[in-house]
Amino acid sequence: MHTQAGARRTLVFVNIAHFFDHFALLIWPTAVLALSVEQNLSYGALLALSTGAFVAFGLFSLPVGWLADRFGRRTLLAVYFFGMAASCFGVAASSSNAAFAVWLFVLGVFSAIYHPVGSALLVQHARRLGHDLGVNGVWGNFGAAFASAVTAFLAAHLGWRWAFIVPGLALAACGAAFVLLAPRANAGHAQAGGARTVVAVSRPAVLFGLFLVGIVAGGLSFNIVTIALPKIVEARFGGGLTLDQVGYVATGVFLFGALTQLAVGRLIDRLSLPTIFVGLTALQPIGLALAATSGGAALLVGLSLAMAAIYGQVVLNDAMVARYVPAAQRTRAYSIRYFLGFTTSGLAAPLIAGLSAASGFGLVLGVAALCGAVIFVAAILFRLAAEEAPRQSAAAE
Repeated sequence: MHTQAGARRTLVFVNIAHFFDHFALLIWPTAVLALSVEQNLSYGALLALSTGAFVAFGLFSLPVGWLADRFGRRTLLAVYFFGMAASCFGVAASSSNAAFAVWLFVLGVFSAIYHPVGSALLVQHARRLGHDLGVNGVWGNFGAAFASAVTAFLAAHLGWRWAFIVPGLALAACGAAFVLLAPRANAGHAQAGGARTVVAVSRPAVLFGLFLVGIVAGGLSFNIVTIALPKIVEARFGGGLTLDQVGYVATGVFLFGALTQLAVGRLIDRLSLPTIFVGLTALQPIGLALAATSGGAALLVGLSLAMAAIYGQVVLNDAMVARYVPAAQRTRAYSIRYFLGFTTSGLAAPLIAGLSAASGFGLVLGVAALCGAVIFVAAILFRLAAEEAPRQSAAAE
């Protein structure tokens, strides 16, 4: 049986892994600004080399659950740390477009390990499920937020290769520390305060189907808003913002959404998940509809409401898997959850391009609002179906 100290150490490493998962995938989009000068190639041509990384990020999350059941979650997280480090070193050592594409693809493969395995480990060791999920979500979002700034600093002062070498060294050090310090034996039988019980339901297939609808529509709306946000601010805020001011405003909206995850985590520890699901998803279509029909301060209010709902739903979805799926199937459930969310969200970029060219970013926000409305309806039906289930809990492990 693990000690509380061992569980806390594991949670620290899970949070660090989440930070680097989002950080590492966003090194390349900034590093290519320096690389394009060195290689005398266009920004777009170099950025396109990372396509395989993002495809792998979603695609390879599906088999991770089965690999974790076979080799253990702890083993897979160790593989994640060292594999990510090796991938960063591989990109740094590359000098041709083919090599860049291959190593970025490998980076995407190893990055796919984190979410199914890390989420299951977090639920396994969490003492306060909602709180710990919220904190973990903030770590991941901070990884995404800091990637551009850190990469730009390293590339400007040391060269673009060091933008991969430094994170690679940090990942290798974290992997070694994880192997030495994280608890080993009987990890699958740790009883964490937030994950000891599974809510019994009478119609699991119905609830599962509604949950998947929320995952698919949520993944699409998440990426539509997050990818298009800087351009939306530039095009619709007004006032002739400079490029850096656009970045500051967009970052403020992102951080508001990220910090909302802490509040959602607290609610998860206090209220029923179906109730939170309905309340949270109501904000998304309202916020996006407001943003689609306004500019200036009202635009920012709408985007902030939508981002709060979108980021909050990420935490809520992980909590729902923890509460409704038995521990033995949990890693595989997270694999399916992230596979669907990440792969369907790949439609966002071409959708944004087509819609914005056809009718501007009001239409982009309108389509995202429609996705939000679909999630809201699914949440209402989920709550109604869950209320009909027996009010009881069954042992998870």
